Amino acid sequence: MGFLYSQLVVKPAYPTTMFSGMTVIVTGSNTGLGKEAARHFARLGASKLILAVRNIKAGEAAKKDIEATTQCPSSVIEVWSLDLSSYDSVKAFASRASSLPRIDVLCENAGIAASKFQLAEGHERTITVNVISTFLLALLLLPKLKATAKEFKTEPHLTIVSSEVHGWTKFPEWKEPNVFKALDDESKSNFEERYPTSKLLEVLVIRAIAPKLAGSGVILNYLNPGLCHSELSREAGWGLTIMKFFLARPTEVGSRTLVASASAGPESHGKYMSDAKVEDDNVSPFVKSEDGKKAADKVWSKLSEILERAQPGVTKNL
Repeated sequence: MGFLYSQLVVKPAYPTTMFSGMTVIVTGSNTGLGKEAARHFARLGASKLILAVRNIKAGEAAKKDIEATTQCPSSVIEVWSLDLSSYDSVKAFASRASSLPRIDVLCENAGIAASKFQLAEGHERTITVNVISTFLLALLLLPKLKATAKEFKTEPHLTIVSSEVHGWTKFPEWKEPNVFKALDDESKSNFEERYPTSKLLEVLVIRAIAPKLAGSGVILNYLNPGLCHSELSREAGWGLTIMKFFLARPTEVGSRTLVASASAGPESHGKYMSDAKVEDDNVSPFVKSEDGKKAADKVWSKLSEILERAQPGVTKNL
């Protein structure tokens, strides 16, 4: 009932907080929530706005559209290549971004909802894109976010787009000795739950690492945008498409939640946001349970090993 009330009754406030002088990165921003969030950031005065996209042609089209609707100068928006299914692409993007004078917002919105089993970087593709590469990028850019906080006396935001569907999975894999190895077993993969499982993994990892960032000056939060019209269902089949037809928020309305998280105060650090407000009590019962705490520790331990193989030393950036 809470889901239906949120979808049909609640309308997050139109963003008004300015981002003047700030550098903002939005992943997956050539379409959907990412594009509409980027439009808000441009409208709200961001000095540099980087559209991090897999499809450069689509990214350039998004840039032109945002410029046309916001009248922001052509020098503000840049389109950079980022493919989260490739560690090399993530590392190349992070290296380039680390040379920027500052990063005030890293809004990690990109994700997939795959309907069939495929590998990317040796792991099931949904897990690689939504979890492993998402946190690889975050950790690679943490030094720049911390430096921005110190040099400019500000509070940079690392904002990760999660979902309330993190509570819609049984996640039996957490009981296995190696969570990621279990998720990579095609014979045991339940793709009806794979996208929700990837979102649950995000939640568990954030709850494990947020305390390590306390006092760093960086605000790490995660958000539920609600069910929105976007291209997320392009690989997920008809079920999600039909649900979206009846219940989905307009894309622009959903994008307001991303902007709200990117401007939320220190009280949002390590917290779950929904409907553009801190609502940490609304994480799933499993996340708040003792088993959830054990699962978070186990997931972070195994993810750390994967991240260290991808980029030795990266977990020390926490």
